[in-house]
Amino acid sequence: MLVSILHRATGSGMATVGTVVLVWWLMAAASGAEAYARFLDVFTLSSGSLNIVGYILLVGLTLSFFQHMLSGVRHLVMDVGANFELRSNKRSALMTMAGSILLTAILWAWILLGRGA
Repeated sequence: MLVSILHRATGSGMATVGTVVLVWWLMAAASGAEAYARFLDVFTLSSGSLNIVGYILLVGLTLSFFQHMLSGVRHLVMDVGANFELRSNKRSALMTMAGSILLTAILWAWILLGRGA
């Protein structure tokens, strides 16, 4: 049940937060250099790297994406009539949560440690 709730919450969260940030970014870009600089100041440091707000937003959206994706795959498997045994159902629920954390950690390690260069 928790995975189903997380699936709905991450989908709604990504849609809401992602849309707000996208529209804000587009409006800032269309409004000129000063507005765009204010937008960047919220998420970045003067060196151009992300600040804490930027990391929280992007890591949160990444975790939400992977949780939503893996939960969606789990629901797809259940829609075809598999994975209804209690033991395997609980295991797949735990795997979606652990998998989303693991995939988020792998992606951000790749981003922060040089993108495989």
